Amino acid sequence: MATRTQPQPAGIALRRTKAEDMEAVVALDAAIVGHPRHLYYQRRLKAALAQTERHVQFSAEQDGRFVGFIKARKQLGEFGRARSALLLEAVGVQPGKQGEGIGSALLERLESEARRMGVPEIRTTASWRDHAIMQFFDAAGFELSQNMMLDCAIRQNRVAAHEGDKTLAPGHLAAHSATEVNYGAAAANDFDALSSGDVDVRALEAGDLDDLVRIDQRLTGRRREAYIREVVAEAMSDSGVRLSMVARVDGIAAGFVTARADFGDYGRVQPVAVLDTIGVDPDYAHRGVGHALLQQLFANLNALNVDRVETVVARENFELLGFFYDISFEQSQRLSFDKRLR
Repeated sequence: MATRTQPQPAGIALRRTKAEDMEAVVALDAAIVGHPRHLYYQRRLKAALAQTERHVQFSAEQDGRFVGFIKARKQLGEFGRARSALLLEAVGVQPGKQGEGIGSALLERLESEARRMGVPEIRTTASWRDHAIMQFFDAAGFELSQNMMLDCAIRQNRVAAHEGDKTLAPGHLAAHSATEVNYGAAAANDFDALSSGDVDVRALEAGDLDDLVRIDQRLTGRRREAYIREVVAEAMSDSGVRLSMVARVDGIAAGFVTARADFGDYGRVQPVAVLDTIGVDPDYAHRGVGHALLQQLFANLNALNVDRVETVVARENFELLGFFYDISFEQSQRLSFDKRLR
């Protein structure tokens, strides 16, 4: 995919973002969105410095002045995907300097780093109402993704209404889709016999790693230990952002959900939760495990004053789409974009 970019502006210097750049990043971002987001960038920069192999951040200077930044992180297995990608989370250019090719230069540097890392794709999302970023992605060679973004208002979900629902047949949701998106075949088919009081849902712990790997492998057919290990490590290091839980029945791990609260990705000014994995052991299908996990997730998000949760589903996976629609998810006002690197 060719990138239609402007020539790199004169005097531009690109380098990796450093800890001492945080105030400049926050100030530039505040000039764009209208208010400072210290906590969000502090968390992201801390993660980038601690996990240099997964987080990629670059800054741009022009004649010694900070004029732009870009940040992304490597996806390992979110939404059941098998192919790695860099998730472009934010790009910002100083007002008055936009349209001069600084953002394009930053993106080209990110693409070069992705190739060095052996990552074949860059993914991102944006509101369809943000016309400026839409034009930027178009010029950069991004295409509309084959996956759909869905979201749900936390206080308007219908998860609890499905307790005891016996209308979903076993095996309705395929474990794999054409675009590698999978949430676990049993997860959408288990709102049946077991009341939530019989399922013990608690925060994810380091000792749950083997159980999560086992459940995920039964559902995806792949042993994604690296991804699950990252999920557990993130849950242990930043419990305020990662919302990951395990459900046990009679002391046995029967399912899990992983989600995170994002406080500023993709230009958002309000916090939102991203549900990236939910899995229920097939042996515990139709026993309320998925119901208990989602009900607790929504309760935790409500306590954090997070108003919405979103997820990604392959647009041809009609059964999974139907499941999410049935518990109040709707098509998001955000669109998903991909760029394959050559």
